[in-house]
Amino acid sequence: MQPELNRYVPRMRLGIDLDGVVANFTKGWMTFYNRDYGTDLKVEDSETWHDLVNLTHFDDIGEFWEWSSDLDGHSVFWHLETFPGAVEALVDLDSDGHDIVVVTTKPHFAHDDTYEWIDRNGLPAKEVHITAKKWTVACDVYLDDGPYNLPGLVRHRPEATVCRYVRPWNDPVVGVHDIHDFDEFRGLVGRLAETREM
Repeated sequence: MQPELNRYVPRMRLGIDLDGVVANFTKGWMTFYNRDYGTDLKVEDSETWHDLVNLTHFDDIGEFWEWSSDLDGHSVFWHLETFPGAVEALVDLDSDGHDIVVVTTKPHFAHDDTYEWIDRNGLPAKEVHITAKKWTVACDVYLDDGPYNLPGLVRHRPEATVCRYVRPWNDPVVGVHDIHDFDEFRGLVGRLAETREM
């Protein structure tokens, strides 16, 4: 039997966080911190959301942001590496007919660097929203690692599928699907699309 070609797949809006999901923020800031302060921090050392202060000499998050706003002429966000396979998975999901909607939170100084980073790394983003209130951006599926974002998405978007990208700094949330990598996320999106066809 020949495979069915050009099968219609219901388009979904996929709300994708950047830092900790597509961009390796922890490795990025640690690389510069180690360079500037002679430390030897490793990604595995970060286990909580507040390690930007807990693992550094900074007294508060404001000091961290002040330092990270200008690292070799750009904010730390401009320099971040992507996680292996993340961009490729988003390109595939875009090719499958879904809309990639970036929903991220950034300090004001990083907005321009973020847009440039998205373009430079080839993310197929139909829209980019920089906001702390992520639930204000309507999506069918959300993928986020922020422990403070996930409960809000569940509360304000009960009709959506909310996914936790499992990291050491977040815990399970009732009503949220745990995702460990982009292969797992693609599988979930595929299953959701199939149920919409029925």
